[in-house]
Amino acid sequence: MRTEAVIFDIGGVLELTPPTGWQERWAARLDLDEGEFEARLEPVFAAGSVGRMSLPEVEAGIGHALELASHDVQALMDDIWAEYLGSLNEELANYLKRLRPRYRTGILSNSFVGAREREEQRYGFGEMCDVVVYSHEEGLLKPDSRFYGIVCRRLGVPADGCVFVDDTAAHVDGARAAGMKAVQFRDNDQCLHDLERLLGDSI
Repeated sequence: MRTEAVIFDIGGVLELTPPTGWQERWAARLDLDEGEFEARLEPVFAAGSVGRMSLPEVEAGIGHALELASHDVQALMDDIWAEYLGSLNEELANYLKRLRPRYRTGILSNSFVGAREREEQRYGFGEMCDVVVYSHEEGLLKPDSRFYGIVCRRLGVPADGCVFVDDTAAHVDGARAAGMKAVQFRDNDQCLHDLERLLGDSI
């Protein structure tokens, strides 16, 4: 089928999110080894990624898990959001904008409660494309085939008419298993070359 829609991941693709070292800094500050630090936070992060906790509940859960006062929880959250949001991949974001109106366009992201508000304020993803679908709002995560199905339905395009771009191999494989064409992002030049080949147009 002819490609009618192009869908992008956010973290590591539209956002450049190199590690900032916040886990190591906070583990050292709390005199915890990194494994213990991450194990204490994992249940809260897992719940936040599929919307089983609100952001205030996440913050309360982090405070309880790490025995932190509220001002320390806010400092930790600031560090988490700084890495999460990273910086805009401007070349790829501009490419996404230029795809309309030739293609329907969307974003499909494994996310965290509070992400839509922060990413909209900083980057305006909702203005860049037709549909933005977040895991914390849908209660599903890539590579669950049902999650890919949501973005296809909201775009009004069958899976085999969509191309999906993600930096994580398992998520690319999940898209293909759901019937989509897919590109694994490694860098902008490679990604745009692979998209051009699939779309058959000049960038």
